[in-house]
Amino acid sequence: MSSIHFVGGEKGGVGKSVFSRLLSQYFLDHQWLYAGFDADQSHGTLTRFYPEFTKAIRLDDFEGADQIMETALGDEVNVVVDLPAQSERFLTRWLEDNDVAGLCADTGVAVHFWYLVDDGRDSASLAQAFLSRFGQQLNVTLVRNHGRGEDFSLLDEQLEGAGFLGANTLDLPALHANTMRKIDRTNLNFWAASNLEQGLTDGLTLMERQRVRVWKRKAEAQLERHLERQLEGLTVQASPQAEPLIQAEPVAQAEPSVQTQQIVPPNTSQTPEFN
Repeated sequence: MSSIHFVGGEKGGVGKSVFSRLLSQYFLDHQWLYAGFDADQSHGTLTRFYPEFTKAIRLDDFEGADQIMETALGDEVNVVVDLPAQSERFLTRWLEDNDVAGLCADTGVAVHFWYLVDDGRDSASLAQAFLSRFGQQLNVTLVRNHGRGEDFSLLDEQLEGAGFLGANTLDLPALHANTMRKIDRTNLNFWAASNLEQGLTDGLTLMERQRVRVWKRKAEAQLERHLERQLEGLTVQASPQAEPLIQAEPVAQAEPSVQTQQIVPPNTSQTPEFN
């Protein structure tokens, strides 16, 4: 079954794009069909780090947002949507005016919302408001980004006061700040930053690559436990007896669309391209 993963949070700078990259890399590493949509017009991240799998869209345009659903209906694919800050009003209009939740229920598409928070009061208040509005419609997980704070007691207090203390939460560990800046500066995805040799990573040292490997392993363990527990219909461990994924044929049309296809194992040099 297909799944749509919205990665959002109304406040800027809480790590939405980092988590979108982590989730995308997880699907690619596990060779699951994956398609990315980058709705952040000012800081396109998925289009930068995963250009061969990602298309930029305008969330305030129904025709643009419709591509999310149409892609999920076309293949059994994991769709990741990187949302910009202050985009909730556009997403709400698209969800409600088109009864997207009802359509997903009818067609068997799972919808998940990963809501990123830092340890500030504003972030906690926005998260509580989001849960009040969408907690019954969407499978929401609060992602506490420890790269953007250490003490999340304000969030716990806010959730407890609103009756949401038992909400699903995931703790995203922090990656050393200078290492993360170097990864971003060199446009490396997390697999490349942790596996390629120094000469191919434009200066990442052995210890920096080791830090990325340790962080990625810890973060994916959190993600995998959550997927295994919460995401109905998804299998975390790929079965060695499973049938190989079938490569989807691109559709010829005037405007380019996201091409969902068989994932090339990350240790090969081949890279699928958009047509």
